Amino acid sequence: MNIKIISLFFAFFAWGCNQYSKPAQSSADAAHLERMPRNIILMIGDGMGLTQISAAMYRNGNRLELEYFPIVGLQKTHASDNLVTDSAASATAMSSGVKTYNGAIGVDAKGLAVKTILEEAEENGLATGMVTTSTIVHATPASFISHVKHRDMYEEIALDFMKTPIDFFIGGGKKYFDRREMDDYNLCKELQNSGYVVSDYFQKELSEISFNYQKNFAYFTADGDPLPVASGRDYLPMASRMAANFLKRRAGQKGFFLMIEGAQIDWGGHANDAEYIISEVLDFDRAIAEVLEFARQDGETLVIVTADHEAGGFAINPGSTIDSLIPAFTTDYHTASLIPVFAFGPGAELFSGLYENTAIHAKMRRAFGFLDHKAN
Repeated sequence: MNIKIISLFFAFFAWGCNQYSKPAQSSADAAHLERMPRNIILMIGDGMGLTQISAAMYRNGNRLELEYFPIVGLQKTHASDNLVTDSAASATAMSSGVKTYNGAIGVDAKGLAVKTILEEAEENGLATGMVTTSTIVHATPASFISHVKHRDMYEEIALDFMKTPIDFFIGGGKKYFDRREMDDYNLCKELQNSGYVVSDYFQKELSEISFNYQKNFAYFTADGDPLPVASGRDYLPMASRMAANFLKRRAGQKGFFLMIEGAQIDWGGHANDAEYIISEVLDFDRAIAEVLEFARQDGETLVIVTADHEAGGFAINPGSTIDSLIPAFTTDYHTASLIPVFAFGPGAELFSGLYENTAIHAKMRRAFGFLDHKAN
């Protein structure tokens, strides 16, 4: 009898231990699944390393919107052929989960096309969009929608916009669509014929636009490159909120993917111009504020803020104060520094830790539930 009691005790103890460990894991999994987002907004501050963030923060009274992000990680940015990446290779890694060579747009190291998160979102019935302060055919936005062997193939990149029915895009570069050198196509007219409302800075101010939510929307902010924010460009915060609202309305219950780029932080780094960098980071931060407000109200949106690389080897030298920074630069190109990743909203916990830039693609796919097949 005693042996039976002892045996039952140990059996019950083992069962209890098993039940204790399992619910902790299954509860975490259940909570994780319950908190997956319907929408993802990926914000890329091109060339924005930690010093760029620090300098803008000090200039802005020692605070930025990034302080509201509860999850912070670090990404490794190297390309397949170089420790120091460029925007094309890094954006392709984030958009497709594949390391590739510098200059590559949406292709792997062998030059073969790789499916992007934006394309996969379209395949799954989600609404999609992009907003940038560069041309819409520049390396970072191009890497989410195009597949060409080199980033300078701007007119070929513009053609790829005809192949993926992205719902909403705002950026410069109108001349690559309507006054092309490689052919006689007027891609603005082709977009209109395929169901887009197409407008630009010359026809109507962005703030004056009234949307038809039954149609896709394209707006060109410049013929070539948009102005720096210090020279009067002011659309990024407004366009970011506009894009999120449009895509939410367009997507309904299916959700959306939106990529927003603060492109000219990088240009300030290349120019070794601290004031250019700071003004562009602060403009990007204002866009982050708009997106965070949208995400708080929506409750179903994951916001990720990161960069493709650091630009300029930017440093804040000894003798600096919050009111007076003494900047220094080590290069007029990019560096191989680790890059921070900030996450807010359902699924944000996926982005803690230290990982390759390709993992950002995998984490976004997991957050969207795109686990039945691998993008290729």
